[in-house]
Amino acid sequence: MPKHLPAFAVRAAVVATVTTAAAFAAVLPATIPAAAPAASIQTATIPVVSAPVARVAVAAPTRAAVRLSAMNTALAKLGSPYRYGAAGPNAFDCSGLVKWSFAQAGIVLPRTSLAQSTVGTPVAKADLQPGDLVFFYTPVSHVAIYIGGGQVVHASTSSSPVKISNLSGMPFHNARRV
Repeated sequence: MPKHLPAFAVRAAVVATVTTAAAFAAVLPATIPAAAPAASIQTATIPVVSAPVARVAVAAPTRAAVRLSAMNTALAKLGSPYRYGAAGPNAFDCSGLVKWSFAQAGIVLPRTSLAQSTVGTPVAKADLQPGDLVFFYTPVSHVAIYIGGGQVVHASTSSSPVKISNLSGMPFHNARRV
């Protein structure tokens, strides 16, 4: 265990105890009920502890990390059935898989492949990175997620489930990075 964790845990416990005690004291009655004999009342002093609390910087996930998360979510759906108009979580069409996978990573995309082909920034085919969206046919009618090595994950047709295919197996139209 790192050396700083016990001290941090003690500080957190002290802060939690003081906060709880202060909240408890706030709900106590301001006066003592008349029925209580004065001799049975005991007073207690709640010590006030002032301890510095370390602030921990938590970086927001990078856009690349979000794209990788969406890509891994799509890969986890390998073998899921294709169904036209389906957007998960148990069946997908191409744009439904992309929309659902990115939504799990916190990115909202339009529903259709044609609409998705206009979001984000354009990417040249030679500059593709895992998690980029790749669009096919003219006009755009199919979308996949680039996974690297010249391959994409996509919901292709009713005759096959969500699968991995070669990028070169379909007529490339454009690519976008969201």
